[in-house]
Amino acid sequence: MKKIKLSVGVLIAMATLLPMQSCIGSFALTNRVLSWNKQVGSKFVNELVFFAFWVLPVYEVTSAADLIILNSIEFWSGNNPVTQASTKVVESEEGRYYIACDERGYIITTPDGKDIRLDYEADSQTWSVAIGNEEAYPFMTMIDENHVKMITPEGDFRLVDLSEQGVMAYANECGTLNYKQI
Repeated sequence: MKKIKLSVGVLIAMATLLPMQSCIGSFALTNRVLSWNKQVGSKFVNELVFFAFWVLPVYEVTSAADLIILNSIEFWSGNNPVTQASTKVVESEEGRYYIACDERGYIITTPDGKDIRLDYEADSQTWSVAIGNEEAYPFMTMIDENHVKMITPEGDFRLVDLSEQGVMAYANECGTLNYKQI
């Protein structure tokens, strides 16, 4: 009798797990909660929040929602509903900026309502910018881990070393940037 129960249990487990093969998903909701937890405070506060979220079952609920619903939606549609709604609000001296993220890059809405679009082209490893309805133009291309090509005020591109000295030299060449702002 025990062998039959064990066999039935194993078959049920396999039948339950079979549809989930190759549907790992990004676990976006759980990762967002975890990312928030990592920014709460010191490592001791983060650890306390982490344990509290396990006791309250925040992580269990977000993991279950990811596993059962959100990752399935991501698998079948190619988009995760959690990652689609990612608008951040940034307060500054000039006012409130809204930063929205999509599959191409970012849309920054300025306090005066102007949209600035930053797009990343993976094939060429190039970032481009478009203000309002204007045509986009490239401003930075990744060369390797230590170098990028940046646009100059004249519209040319210059190789910039990704070091403190390289960034300072580029800022000085542009003349309008203060190194503290970078």
